[in-house]
Amino acid sequence: MQYFETTIIGIDGSGARFAGYLPENYPDIVPDRKRPTVLVLPGGGYEMTTGREGEPIALQFLAADYNAFVLHYSCKPSVYPIAVLEVAEAMRQIRAHADEWNVDTARIAVIGFSAGGHLAADFATSASDAALVAHGYDPDELRPNALMLSYPVITSGRFRHDGSFRALLGERYGEESAMNEVSIEQHIDAKTPPVFVWHTMPDDCVPVENTLQLIAACKAANVPIEAHLYPAGGHGLSLGTAQTAWGGVNSIEPAVQSWIFLAKDWLDRTFAE
Repeated sequence: MQYFETTIIGIDGSGARFAGYLPENYPDIVPDRKRPTVLVLPGGGYEMTTGREGEPIALQFLAADYNAFVLHYSCKPSVYPIAVLEVAEAMRQIRAHADEWNVDTARIAVIGFSAGGHLAADFATSASDAALVAHGYDPDELRPNALMLSYPVITSGRFRHDGSFRALLGERYGEESAMNEVSIEQHIDAKTPPVFVWHTMPDDCVPVENTLQLIAACKAANVPIEAHLYPAGGHGLSLGTAQTAWGGVNSIEPAVQSWIFLAKDWLDRTFAE
């Protein structure tokens, strides 16, 4: 495996840590293999990004022979659109280095957790297109081929996770135009790639209605979506195992531990179509 780490500088001077995990090609297997690729965006309410939803997730996909990248994007006091521009730059680099990094450019997914799920959806849908174009990116060239979301922040409406939008928008929080611009369910359209999402029904931090609104919006726009709603567990579970538990003991939830296997199966099927 090759590992690298670099910094993407935000337009406000902030720095996003960008890490890559790349399986080796061997001459006695498939020397010119091009692999599917996943870009991981951890959560943290746009206040920070947690390691619990970064490298452990990348390693799950690495073990399945995917290239995996993790972006610890800029958070508060950085505000919209800093983080989504950093995602765009990370994706630009992945596509630009496709030959060097053995990336199959027709099989690139983004996976996000909680606020990172909002960021992933913001980038993958048309929500951020205007911001990307304004800063020199072509969203249609960079858009991922698949979108995976874990207990995502979606709506800025009634069921919003208020802290995420306050941190994301800063002084623009509460402005109708700004709130609508980052309310993902309003921007699901034909450009949205196929979606995989999971959530827990008892989530008392980011209500499951966020995912329910996403499902409804995808259905209305004829966007393929696979959704898994678990009957137990709170928020921020990551893999739901001891490996990713808070302090090694909290957020262990057997009921949700199947999601990573379901996600990889869905991604394989989606990329095979």
